[in-house]
Amino acid sequence: MQAVLALEDGTIYKGISFGASGEVLGEVVFNTSMAGYQEIITDPSYKGQIVAMTYPLIGNYGVNKEDVESRQPFLEGFVVKEYSKIASNWRKDQGLGEYLKENNILAIEGIDTRALTLRIREKGAMKAVLSTQDFDAASLVRKASQSRGLVGLDLVKEVTISRKYLYTQSRDAKFKVAVLDCGVKYNILRELLRHKCNVTVFPAQTSAKEILALKPEGVLLSNGPGDPAAVECVIKTTADLIGRVPIFGICLGHQMLGLAMGGKTFKLKFGHHGANHPVKDLRTGKVHITSQNHGFCVDINSLPKKEIQLTHVNLNDDTSEGMRHKKLPVFSVQFHPESAPGPHDAKYLFAEFTQLMSKNKKH
Repeated sequence: MQAVLALEDGTIYKGISFGASGEVLGEVVFNTSMAGYQEIITDPSYKGQIVAMTYPLIGNYGVNKEDVESRQPFLEGFVVKEYSKIASNWRKDQGLGEYLKENNILAIEGIDTRALTLRIREKGAMKAVLSTQDFDAASLVRKASQSRGLVGLDLVKEVTISRKYLYTQSRDAKFKVAVLDCGVKYNILRELLRHKCNVTVFPAQTSAKEILALKPEGVLLSNGPGDPAAVECVIKTTADLIGRVPIFGICLGHQMLGLAMGGKTFKLKFGHHGANHPVKDLRTGKVHITSQNHGFCVDINSLPKKEIQLTHVNLNDDTSEGMRHKKLPVFSVQFHPESAPGPHDAKYLFAEFTQLMSKNKKH
């Protein structure tokens, strides 16, 4: 079946469908990971986006039940150079194309993903339409141009859970942690479990009062999709939690903290999406290769320097990647220390979170 990807600037890419049929709108971005496509497809942070993989061959090891990062795929569409019809791996449950069809995700192969990536790098992330129904260029470009985009859009409410649940209850756990689900990846929860935490996951709309009623030793603000400035309920909850309990923010959670402390966020030209971003920890001087997925960034200069310390910086473009409150038990990072997919360099941050909770318990 024929498929077409059209960008708002008028660029058209014709290819072949290997997912569901239909038509979807979204912001098109590129991801530079060489593997881990299943984790990328099931990352809720991609809600509202059409993801193009820069690695040319995708699907060669299939899909399994264990490596999903959420209850379902949330991205709008998937773009690859070549979809591997043969999937060979002992953990494979099904092929990627079959999985995408089952979950009603559109996908296109056979287009020049290098040209698409260069286009996005030059022009920035763009609104786009992916279709197996409409092949009229003018019609497609008009649809892309008139679509909602991401700026000013609260997409967290479309991916968060409807009611709280207990992720794990272990007798030898040392800490009780509340996770505010803005689109949390399962590996964040797994890492908390590995670090002796009992975890309760709350919907994004939960108030600080409800979270504190659990009497947690710490709160984790999760990753998630869309424009952080539009998620007003989480910003308010975060502001109400600051100073009352240790807080660890990841990705969107980092942005929530920045906004809750009076800072500002801005949209990056084409964002950071991939598993090979070098980030320097300014406290140790060490450089970590990190997994990233975000289109917005905290303006570190909009925060009071007397209170906030910049802890991490992106070595590709010098944007802020981490911060810590100088007095309160609060810190956050823009990248994904839980990886899935990607390198494990930054997993030390979960140990830092437990150390912070342990120190706070003693006071």
